[in-house]
Amino acid sequence: MLRFIRQGAIILIALILSMGVGTAQKPKLVINIVVGSMRASDLDCFGDNFSSGGFRRLVDGGYRYTNAYYDYAGTNSVAGLATLATGAQPSVHGIIGQEWWSNVDGSKVTLSKDSFTATTLGDMLLEGNSKSKHYTVAIEPTSAIALNGKSGVALWADNTTTHWTTSSAYLATIPSWIKSYNNEDIKKNYILKRWTPTLDIRRYINSEVAIVEDIKNKSTQLISDIDLHLGDDAYGKMLFTPAGNTMVLNFATSLITHEALGRDAHTDILNIYLDTARHIAQTYGPESVEYEDMLYRLDSQLSQFLSYLYAQFSNAKDIVIILTSDHGTSPSYNRSGDTVRERLNPRQIAVLTNAFLGARHGSADYILGVDNNAIYLNHDIIAKRKLDINAIREEVAGFVLQIRGVANAISATALRNGSFIEGRNRLLRHSYYPTRSGDVILDLIPGCIIERDNQRASSDGGYNYDRKVPLVIYRAGEGKVIKRRIDMTQLAVTIAQMAEVEAPWTSEAEPLEEF
Repeated sequence: MLRFIRQGAIILIALILSMGVGTAQKPKLVINIVVGSMRASDLDCFGDNFSSGGFRRLVDGGYRYTNAYYDYAGTNSVAGLATLATGAQPSVHGIIGQEWWSNVDGSKVTLSKDSFTATTLGDMLLEGNSKSKHYTVAIEPTSAIALNGKSGVALWADNTTTHWTTSSAYLATIPSWIKSYNNEDIKKNYILKRWTPTLDIRRYINSEVAIVEDIKNKSTQLISDIDLHLGDDAYGKMLFTPAGNTMVLNFATSLITHEALGRDAHTDILNIYLDTARHIAQTYGPESVEYEDMLYRLDSQLSQFLSYLYAQFSNAKDIVIILTSDHGTSPSYNRSGDTVRERLNPRQIAVLTNAFLGARHGSADYILGVDNNAIYLNHDIIAKRKLDINAIREEVAGFVLQIRGVANAISATALRNGSFIEGRNRLLRHSYYPTRSGDVILDLIPGCIIERDNQRASSDGGYNYDRKVPLVIYRAGEGKVIKRRIDMTQLAVTIAQMAEVEAPWTSEAEPLEEF
């Protein structure tokens, strides 16, 4: 009898170890790959055309979360990246956009390292172990800063030379290996002279808004009506063609080598943000051949990146790869066959609202501007005229409901004082940060986007097409599909648990139970 009990105990222990050993081991290197504006459905929509070594390698061999959402309405890029960095909502971390107006003096404030009021994953990693390393790479500086936070090193491409750089707030001097890398001007090797389809054009699912040269029997030439105004400038070619993804991933490869990431027992983190994916999705639309072709090229680049990475480590479980996005994207504004979608012109909203207040309270510059889906009032003018700021907010909220494309408008006063546990107002509240958000928050109708030059799609609405994103956590193990709904604030907490450091202090999320 005792022998059978012992055998049962041994079997049970073996079963537990087989289930948990892959996730219990502390990783040496965690790599966050964040694909700008990627929808969760893209992994399935284009999956048959992906290779086995790129996206499918991660999806088939990792934990795939099919219902991962950002739980707020203000789904712009920097808000999403800061949420990944902090494990908190924008209402807590305060990164509500790339810039905002100050309520104190009406000046324009731009996102910087000092904009973070919440602790980040990088803060906790380096505080927990000074020998760990934390890096972030992206083409645009605001992207790198938002995903990196205050601690560690954020690196981005100079917008005149596309050479890799940073600010003195992160590094006093550029490392010599980066200077050598820049001098070699490697980017010249992969700037596209012509953008032709990667695959046989007949295999493509999308067909709209294409300027990619069509090679299908030379019978069709799909021409975009967008003038990109890129000229010959290399920075623009990086942002608006797949060369940008190549540039970032190649540099990340060199960074791993030269900074010896993952080479000791102290967990390192590398964040890779692909700005190009976002720019292509917004410029050409998610239904375009350009967007689809960009994904196929990225799939090939990921395959090369992963092959290189796993060739460097004898134990594949030393590495954790995370694939996700900062937000999804809206349908294209002028998608063929659709009813005309609304576009909101921020300047027009500001002029109309200022005229409305002028008619009621006398002519003045009442509006600072419209940004981050909000109207910013001139508090100084309102105070000098002895007007009640709360009353003015309510007047404006009522007025803008007359503008086509606006589903709802709610004053900052109502958001700050109200308690919202469900519905759209709850999502708006999660995006609201009192000292940075506007005075009247605009909630757009589904499909509506803010008008910007050369953009067919955006992420302004905060609907499911914006909020639902892909999430795959890969650790060279058996693939599993997790269908329960999760909040993207859980990711930073999960990584912290893997690295055996404290979760960011301002996050209230629970780690994903699989890890």
